Amino acid sequence: MKKIDIYTSNLCPYCHRAKALLSAKGVTFNEFKIDGNTKLSEEAVQRSGGMRTVPQIFIENHHVGGYDDLNLLNQKGELDLLLGIAK
Repeated sequence: MKKIDIYTSNLCPYCHRAKALLSAKGVTFNEFKIDGNTKLSEEAVQRSGGMRTVPQIFIENHHVGGYDDLNLLNQKGELDLLLGIAK
């Protein structure tokens, strides 16, 4: 299974959607809640190349982006390939 990291915030509806999409795919992920955690917030910004929004999603250290990017990959049929669950 591929390593998936997702930086989230409790109040972010896009974070909840991203987690639901990944869960629906049957994959596990490491969630890093940045709420009140400056160190994790800065880590997310660093890893994403300066993005300050959440969620920030990484699959095997490949920066996917946010929920819209993840969903677009899914709609194009490319997400399963990236996750290693292509049929």
